[in-house]
Amino acid sequence: MSGDKFDVDADAIRELASLLDETGLTEIELENGDRKLRVARGTVAVQAPAPVQASSPSAAPAESASAANESSHPGAVNAPMVGTVFLAPEPGAPNFVKVGDTVSEGDTLLIIEAMKVMNPIRAPHGGKVTRMLVENGGPVEYGQAMMVIE
Repeated sequence: MSGDKFDVDADAIRELASLLDETGLTEIELENGDRKLRVARGTVAVQAPAPVQASSPSAAPAESASAANESSHPGAVNAPMVGTVFLAPEPGAPNFVKVGDTVSEGDTLLIIEAMKVMNPIRAPHGGKVTRMLVENGGPVEYGQAMMVIE
């Protein structure tokens, strides 16, 4: 960060560390513009923006390109938070939706568990579920495409 001063609020870090203990999380990351603060068990890291690296199209994995394309698909339902995906309301119950189902705006599509809170994710619009891009019990990142409704 040559010459750039990044003021860190020690009380905020203590508060985040306490939140880690309370919730059982292993890390919390906050972003403000091009600055990031990540508090993880045993480490505290402050990162400057990563330099842009040139690469050839063949250097990027096909999965990453596909996931990026799905996130920008007009019918994509993207994750509003980081967490764990649950496709059914409880173990052993049928999934909320599956490929081929027709959904209406507001229907529950899945649940994302974040910080021990179950967050129902609702259909932003009606249509037919054409692709499921997440697995039950799998992790999801903010902005990641979870399914496509056309």
